[in-house]
Amino acid sequence: MELDLKSLTLMELREVAKANKIKSIAKYRKQELLDLLEEVLLHEDQVQEVEEQEEPHQDMNEIQQEVPRSEEIHEGEQKETVDQVENKVQKTNQSLESTESGHVVERNGTVLKEKISGNRATGSGEQAGDERSRSHNEETDSEGRVFPPGTMDASGILEIMDQNSFGFLRGDNYLTTSDDIYVSPIQIRRFRLKTGDELAGKTRPTRDGEKFRALFYVDRVNGDSPGVAINRRDFDTLTPIYPNERLKLEVLHKNDMSTRIMDIISPVGKGQRGLIVAPPKAGKTTILKKIAQNIHANNPEVTLIVLLIDERPEEVTDMRESIDGEVIYSTFDEDPMNHIKVAEMVLERAKRLVEHKKDVVILLDSLTRLSRAYNLTVTPSGRTLSGGLDPAALTMPKRFFGAARNIRNGGSLTILATALVDTGSRMDDMIFEEFKGTGNMEVHLDRRLQERRIFPAIDIFRSGTRKEELIMDTNEIEAVRKIRQLLYKGSEVNRVTEELISLMDNSENNEEFIDALKRIEI
Repeated sequence: MELDLKSLTLMELREVAKANKIKSIAKYRKQELLDLLEEVLLHEDQVQEVEEQEEPHQDMNEIQQEVPRSEEIHEGEQKETVDQVENKVQKTNQSLESTESGHVVERNGTVLKEKISGNRATGSGEQAGDERSRSHNEETDSEGRVFPPGTMDASGILEIMDQNSFGFLRGDNYLTTSDDIYVSPIQIRRFRLKTGDELAGKTRPTRDGEKFRALFYVDRVNGDSPGVAINRRDFDTLTPIYPNERLKLEVLHKNDMSTRIMDIISPVGKGQRGLIVAPPKAGKTTILKKIAQNIHANNPEVTLIVLLIDERPEEVTDMRESIDGEVIYSTFDEDPMNHIKVAEMVLERAKRLVEHKKDVVILLDSLTRLSRAYNLTVTPSGRTLSGGLDPAALTMPKRFFGAARNIRNGGSLTILATALVDTGSRMDDMIFEEFKGTGNMEVHLDRRLQERRIFPAIDIFRSGTRKEELIMDTNEIEAVRKIRQLLYKGSEVNRVTEELISLMDNSENNEEFIDALKRIEI
């Protein structure tokens, strides 16, 4: 048959391909079509043996109609639930081989074996021998699924390249490495994958001429079955609402003053968009570290990501060793483009998790330096603000910060970012002025308190949260009002702040502090 195929013209090969139910034959060149036909004919015997052992299969067209297409779901026509999709595919309980795209979907529709182009053996006898010996070398996982020899478990964060065509699974820090895993376009389209998705599955060994291992089996997408990814809604179409569920920062039996003050003066809810405004050496990194530790202790269900942009390498090491969460970083000795890529990958990662109705917290240090990186790389708009800041440089940082929101009916993205002030740079002041008022929570650190060795150096008078009544109980709201009244009546704000911190230090928890505050007469 090989000699007959090779002697045929392109038009004759297309007729043979039609007879073998190969679709989209016009896109193949002669050699590609010849290789495809040879592979189909070589596998006919094996497919017939499998069909004899299994139950009768449904027709391929019927199953393709049952598997939901991403285009149909995107258009909103009869959107099926994940359970309906999985039940339909489980009823088929079979393997489908599509010669058009070169992939296999098995069992629950999550197996996808990609035949990436490579050097094929020319001898049909050798190929047939490989097929006969394959069954002796196949590997079986814990669920009884059979894989070719040499497969390996793999996971990573997807980054789609080349105008939404193919992609790669990135490893640590979301950067390009030689160990990245190739993800084919057909997998991306079938499961509606996006940049930032975390994939877990199987990879096959590299072939001659291939640089990267290829993912051929998709097991999980963001910790859920691929059916969830197929039916999820886009992040931009989700409805944002005010935070209505609290992220408790106070840890019992741990007298951490900074987080205790924040829990009363500027509480944090799921979906909060908060600014930590700080001059140099006011302890912003320390507060950020304590927030990360306490969020993980009180809310283990939350996905915590700490993003360090343009920071010192020793601070990165200290943060990674201090918290139980994901620390993504780009130090000050890296290129500004590296800062931007890392930040955008973190944002896309968080959006994908929110689309799966999960709660995410991003702690960014710092928003000012991220804006500086965009200012160095953005295409000049022809206008310049005071300090040399291009207005176009703030578009992406605002998009990053504005992504924080609480989603109606599930999921939230909380972003707490630091902003630098009083650095002596007019650009830093302009960046803060542009972001002032965009958040719904602010914590101000005061250098004067820090110089007087009053820690934490939180300016209670200027700190606060919008719509705090949605996440606080009645006693806490009354306590906050009383604190505000004391601050307004006091002639020296710093003295009143010091007295309140001393009163809090003498109580074991915020509940005792509120009870003690009730006994104070205004």
